[in-house]
Amino acid sequence: MKRKKIALVGFRLNKGGSERVMAHLSNFFDSHNIEVYIVTFHDDVAYNYSGTLFNLGQYKSNVNTIFNKIKRFQLFYKYIKTNDFDFIIDFRFRVNLFQEIFISKFIYTTNTIYTIHSSKLDEYIPKSRVFAKFLYNSSYAMVSINRYMKTLVEQRYGFKNGDFIYNPIDISAVNILKDESISFKGEFIIGVGEFETNIKQFDVLIKAYSKSELPKNNIALFILGEGVQRNRLLQIAKDYKVAHLVHLMGFKKNPYKYISKAKFFVLTSEFEGFPMVLLEALACGIPVVAFDCLTGPREIIQNENNGLIIKNQNKEELIAGMNQMVSDEKLYEICKFNAVKSVEKFSLDVVGKQWLKLMRLN
Repeated sequence: MKRKKIALVGFRLNKGGSERVMAHLSNFFDSHNIEVYIVTFHDDVAYNYSGTLFNLGQYKSNVNTIFNKIKRFQLFYKYIKTNDFDFIIDFRFRVNLFQEIFISKFIYTTNTIYTIHSSKLDEYIPKSRVFAKFLYNSSYAMVSINRYMKTLVEQRYGFKNGDFIYNPIDISAVNILKDESISFKGEFIIGVGEFETNIKQFDVLIKAYSKSELPKNNIALFILGEGVQRNRLLQIAKDYKVAHLVHLMGFKKNPYKYISKAKFFVLTSEFEGFPMVLLEALACGIPVVAFDCLTGPREIIQNENNGLIIKNQNKEELIAGMNQMVSDEKLYEICKFNAVKSVEKFSLDVVGKQWLKLMRLN
């Protein structure tokens, strides 16, 4: 029987949650005798993947002229048309209306699944219901990454082809990487994410940490990530007298060896889609403390069972929750004990099979 061919299309294979999902699914599909092809628009590859990579970023010129953009678009068009894919799964942001009209109507002419990775829906779907239906009503599926987001999409746009599939986590890969040693020997809590923008609100985390009981107990704060906000965050740590305990660690190829050694994980985001870092922290066996921001945390955290859900953007409650994770030993041990088991339903094997079922390839 001829092997099915799937194209996974995204911006890069590095840094982001949706990019990690794309890499995970490439490995899963490949292990199930599916021909996997990955198309990326930026030359930024760090995650382990399977299949054939078509890296359009390698064709990008330093000045990135309009002619160079047209050339890359032509290469993209030719690649999709030449390979005759059975399915295309699109992980990109989709904000340029004219570009998306061309892609959806002239390039993606096979079974196409569009994924939606953020509660900021206009990063993936036009605000106009008319344009949204014109672009995506005839697609194979519009897949949101959690149940609540699917409801938001259906209420706003009225799509009949909506579905939701949680982001998968490769628990076996986490288990292999988490046991690597680190040089730091003291206690610490941890947050992870980029700080090119302030969506992750690490300033909120540093300020809450400084007002908690953790510094008095010599429990440090690690933040893994990088971005233009770095100097601002360092200054906040100085202003709040915790610079000696706040460690901005930069991007780490293996974050799990740090996460697994932390006392607990803290998420202070303004909004999320489906925060993979919470799954990864729980898979590493540590409890989580997170704002109940729009979409994501509530479908991962079972309050006082594997972590604490904090009223969205309530700084005082965040401080209290961090203190509770340190002072309430019984609560901490319950959450720690349940952490790994609570993410089994998000495993790559379980979620990958849901994708196969959606495409009727199971």
